[in-house]
Amino acid sequence: MSAASQASATSRFALTLIDLLDRVQYRRVSVEEQFDAVYRLRYEAYRREEFIPINSQQLTRDSYDDASNCHCFGVYIDDQLVSSIRLHIATEANPTSPSAAIWPDVLGDIIRKGGSYIDPSRFTADHDASLAFPALPYLTLRTAVMACAHFNATYCISSVRPEHVAFYRRVFGSEQLAGEGYWGELTFPVCLYASYIPVMLPRVLHRYPFFDSTEEERKAMFDTRSQGGIVMPTARIAQRLRQLDARETA
Repeated sequence: MSAASQASATSRFALTLIDLLDRVQYRRVSVEEQFDAVYRLRYEAYRREEFIPINSQQLTRDSYDDASNCHCFGVYIDDQLVSSIRLHIATEANPTSPSAAIWPDVLGDIIRKGGSYIDPSRFTADHDASLAFPALPYLTLRTAVMACAHFNATYCISSVRPEHVAFYRRVFGSEQLAGEGYWGELTFPVCLYASYIPVMLPRVLHRYPFFDSTEEERKAMFDTRSQGGIVMPTARIAQRLRQLDARETA
């Protein structure tokens, strides 16, 4: 495929995703909701592939969900929960991070050098929804892209299964920081990859405009006072604002 054809395909894909975002809602999980549907979705997704043992509550929740730097979200399409993700914002003031339990030296070095990073984890999806919406990973990881912009972090890391590495390298330009390890009760190995946000973010927003967002949306997502609230995507508005700014500065 030629470069022009690739660009055209990317543009069509981006427009399709922006249209789909009109049906999407994000909802932040409140730490007080011990039995939130997101925890059940995690359990069902992991049990489907036998990555965790059976438990009587049929929930997957851990101490990292209670961390003060944790932001957990459910992704809804047409009011149905389709996926979920958890983000930790690791800084010198609060370096809590699930991935740091696997690679304390590598990730600790980022913090010691004055950097910070976004650590996405517990990315799970409803089986039927993943078949109906192949672009679900993009819609879900949009939360991580917003966190990169909102918190002005140095890196966005990815603790991913080896078979998913190609996606993160292609979309986010991720580079490997460490080899395979195991986290918690999960039985599959993960590798550590990372994107340098000052370089990655402008490129990603240009190539995939559905990742874009307004400051208002990011505040609604990550302001702790908004726990439990519904947040509507603003990619279409953000792109219009960028176009207006470009015209004014031309």
